[in-house]
Amino acid sequence: MSRDDAINHVSDFFDTGTFQAQLAELVAYPTESQKPDSGPQLYRYLQDAMQPRLERAGFSCEIFDNPASNGGPILVGERIEGDDLPTVLTYGHGDVIRAQHGQWREGLHPFKLVREGDRLYGRGTADNKGQHLINIVALETVLAERGSLGFNVKIVIETSEETGSAGLAEFFTQNRDRLAADVLIASDGPRLQPDTPTMFMGSRGGISFDLTLDLRDGAHHSGNWGGLLADPAMILAHALASISDARGQIQIEEWRPTSLTDDIRAALKGLPVSEGDGPEVNADWGEESLTPAERVYGWNSFAVLAMTSGVPDAPVNAISSSARATCQLRYVVGTEPEDILPALRRHLDRHGFDAVKIIPHERGFFRATRLDPDHPWVGYVRDSLTRTAGDPPHVLPNLAGSLPNDSFAEILGLPTVWVPHSYRGCSQHAPNEHVLRPLCRDALRVMAGLFWDIGEVPPPR
Repeated sequence: MSRDDAINHVSDFFDTGTFQAQLAELVAYPTESQKPDSGPQLYRYLQDAMQPRLERAGFSCEIFDNPASNGGPILVGERIEGDDLPTVLTYGHGDVIRAQHGQWREGLHPFKLVREGDRLYGRGTADNKGQHLINIVALETVLAERGSLGFNVKIVIETSEETGSAGLAEFFTQNRDRLAADVLIASDGPRLQPDTPTMFMGSRGGISFDLTLDLRDGAHHSGNWGGLLADPAMILAHALASISDARGQIQIEEWRPTSLTDDIRAALKGLPVSEGDGPEVNADWGEESLTPAERVYGWNSFAVLAMTSGVPDAPVNAISSSARATCQLRYVVGTEPEDILPALRRHLDRHGFDAVKIIPHERGFFRATRLDPDHPWVGYVRDSLTRTAGDPPHVLPNLAGSLPNDSFAEILGLPTVWVPHSYRGCSQHAPNEHVLRPLCRDALRVMAGLFWDIGEVPPPR
């Protein structure tokens, strides 16, 4: 019975094909939370796939209806070994993004696991079924080797993350005492590089909205009316150009954060953002004075997700009556969430675009969070991952994307450490989603080592 035994055990679990078989079972559940009729599948995932497994590992489980009418069920499991032991809260989400049937490459299917070389394809392999399966298997492995974990574990599996974690904040507020813990250790998002573990302690927040301009009823002949009627597409394009310049630098002062401090810069120094799979990073895009790592992890980014005016697929010789742009701001700690849209309104009005309307999206988004990189739990997890992997992990102050970390950090008051088990080229939220087999094997090993250490060496409390 040793740490090495646990790591060897979980390696064998992967090498014999058991991990792949169990991931295939989870992928087969079509848990598309964005579909209005997904409720039965979301309950099935918790009742049939999660609850029996956790109960076999000594967890007491309960499945709750979501307090929000548009949210899916939430499972809470607890394995309490002693009141004097540290308590780890972990988390995963069983829902997936829309399957996008018919858009996957030939031979692939969103809800059938397919192996091609070192890749395992299927919806949820990366986001997030494969990731919480890895953590559950690592806990089971330590339990099998030691006979106990040596610490308490609470687990939350929600089914609404892909719709903004509807109801999660309210559920946490109602169940603060039940979910009390010393730390959150969970997994979502990508590693910076597939062969090096990554850890991050928060996430950027996000908000999306439409900018619309409606000038008149119907379109009018561009020959008869061109030069006489204002063009809404042109006006909206200028409004967008006032928000960021030609290289994407944000021009709204309230959207420019003040939280990129020297310690955050030091944490980001040297981190790779352009190696590996994915598109080539544009060196001349974004805030000119910042490094690429600072731009994506320490700064805000504004994006136009879609634009339309007229009928793009069948244009006619007419001046459009309206134009619309769907926009998004990803923001870091130091940006006031409640002032994002009011600041935009003030900016547009100052620049003469008072006719442009701002329409917030109903979809919930997560607030920005960040744990101090010098927090004791950060050092503890970093040291454990280094011991298993042989080299230090990449340590990010926060993820560039968004997660419901605000519910853990602000409502439950927990230090939060995320150890992701995917990589940036995984096609998350797109057709052909997949995970890398070597990365999954490595992730099983580092998590088994981490959970072994928590039960053996007293962590910070």
